[in-house]
Amino acid sequence: MTNGSPYLKSALWEAANHLRGSAVDRTDWKGYILPLLFFKRISDVWDEETAEAAETFGEADPSHFPEVHRFTVPVGCHWKDVRGTPTNVGAALHRAMQEIERANPDTLFRVFGTADWSNKEKFSDELLKDLIEAFSKIPLGNSVSTDALGDAYEYLVGKFADVTRRNKAGEFYTPRSVVRMMVEMLDPQEGGSIYDPACGTGGMLLGAIEHVMRKGGDPRTFYGKIYGQEKNLTTSAIARMNLVLHGIEDFQVAREDTLRNPAFSDSSTGGLATFDCVIANPPFSLKGWGRDLWESDPWSRAQYGLPPENYGDYAFVQHMVASMASTGNGRMAVVLPQGALFRKAAEGKIRQALLENDLIEAVIGLAPNLFYGTQLAGCIVILRRYKPVERKNKVLIIDASSLFRKGRAQNFLDPEHSEQIVGWYHAFEDVEDRAKVVTLDEIKKEGWTLNISRYVLPPIGEDIPPLPEAMKDFKTALEQARAAEDHLRKVLNEGGWLK
Repeated sequence: MTNGSPYLKSALWEAANHLRGSAVDRTDWKGYILPLLFFKRISDVWDEETAEAAETFGEADPSHFPEVHRFTVPVGCHWKDVRGTPTNVGAALHRAMQEIERANPDTLFRVFGTADWSNKEKFSDELLKDLIEAFSKIPLGNSVSTDALGDAYEYLVGKFADVTRRNKAGEFYTPRSVVRMMVEMLDPQEGGSIYDPACGTGGMLLGAIEHVMRKGGDPRTFYGKIYGQEKNLTTSAIARMNLVLHGIEDFQVAREDTLRNPAFSDSSTGGLATFDCVIANPPFSLKGWGRDLWESDPWSRAQYGLPPENYGDYAFVQHMVASMASTGNGRMAVVLPQGALFRKAAEGKIRQALLENDLIEAVIGLAPNLFYGTQLAGCIVILRRYKPVERKNKVLIIDASSLFRKGRAQNFLDPEHSEQIVGWYHAFEDVEDRAKVVTLDEIKKEGWTLNISRYVLPPIGEDIPPLPEAMKDFKTALEQARAAEDHLRKVLNEGGWLK
C-alpha cells in the first residue's frame, strides 16, 4: 500500500478542524467527518463514471447505463445537491446518505452510521455549509487512488484516536505497525479466509489483504472470505467505509456483540463458522462481558473454562479458538494485557488447559503505552490448531519490551522493531536475553504461568542509569519517603493513635 499524499492528509484534517469550537465533542468527530469523506468520494467517482459513459455512448442519457457505476447515487442525493441546499442542510445531508444506503443494500448497508445531522443545536446551516465547502475543495475522484485515499482515511482514524486517547475513544484503533507484525506472523495466503471478532475500523482485515499483495498474490481471492464483527455502531460503519475505500467490496462486517451474539455460523455443523486466520485486538479486560450467558453458551465456547465476570480476555480467546479452522492450518493472533499471562484462579485454569492441549505457540511481550486508550503493556499470543512437528509441546516466549521509540504522549513500534520480532518468531529459537523456547514441562514446573520474566530476563545493567542519575533518583525517593513518613506521623498523632 503506497503512502497517501501529504497534501490530501493535511487538507482532510484541515476540513475536519471546521468542527473545532462547535457543539460537537471531539470524541465524536470521527462519526461525522468520515461519512462526509465517503459521501464526497462516492459523488466524485459517480461524476467521473458519468463523464466516461457520455464519451462512450455519445449523447445518450448516462443514467440508462447503470453498469458503468460502482455505486448508485439516486436523483437529488449527490454531493452537489446537498451543497446547493439553502436551508435545513442537515436534513438534506441525512436524506442523501440514507437514500444512497437504500439504493446499494448489498454494499453500503448502514455504511454512513447514525450521525444526527438534523440536530441544529450541533449543526447550524452555517457550520454545515462551511464544512461542506471545505470538503468541496478536495478532489476525491479516481484521480486519487484507493491506496492513497485509504491511507489518508487511516491517517484520519489515527488522528481521531490520538486527540481522544485520554477518553479511551481510540480503543478501536490498533497502530498499523502492530497490525502488520501480527499479520506477518500469521502469514495469510491467497484464497484463505480471515475473521476479526473485534474488528474496530477494519485495520487488521486490510492488513491481511495487504500482506497477500506484498507477497505478489491476488487479493481478489480473499473476496467473499473477509469477515468482521464489531459491537459499536459508528465504528462498524467506519470499518465498512474503510474496506470500500480500499477497493474491497465483497466482505461481511456485522454490527453485533461478539461474545453475546456471534454473527457467523456454519449451518452444516450447527456451530460457529471457522476461518483459516483469526486475528483481533479485543478490549482489554472487559467487564460485564456476558458471563451469565456463557454458563449455558449454545456455541460451547467455554470449552476450557468459564472466565471471570470482570476479565473478558479469555472469553475472546476461547471465541477465537472456536472460530479457528479445525482442518488445515487454522491459526490466530490476539492482543492481550500481560496480566492475562499470569493471573490465577479461573484464568489460570483456562491458560493451563490451552497449554495442555498444545494450542499456544508463541507469546510476545511488548513495550507499554503502544496502544491507544491504555498505557498498559500488551502482548501478542499466537495459537495454532496444529503445530509443526518441531514446535509441538513448546512455546516461544519473546521479551520485546525494549523495542520501541519513545514519543511525547505515546510510544511507537517502528518497522525495524517489527521486523526484528517477526524474525525471532519465524526462527523459533533461543536468543540471548530476548527469546526462549520453553517446553510444556518447564511451564508446568512454573505453575502454568506465561509471565515473560519467568523465562526471559533483560540483560543485567540494561536498565541501570548512570551513577550520578541513580544517586539523584535515590535522594529524591528518600526525600519523598521521609515526607510521607512525617505526614503519616502527623495523621496518627492527630487521630490519637500515638498517645
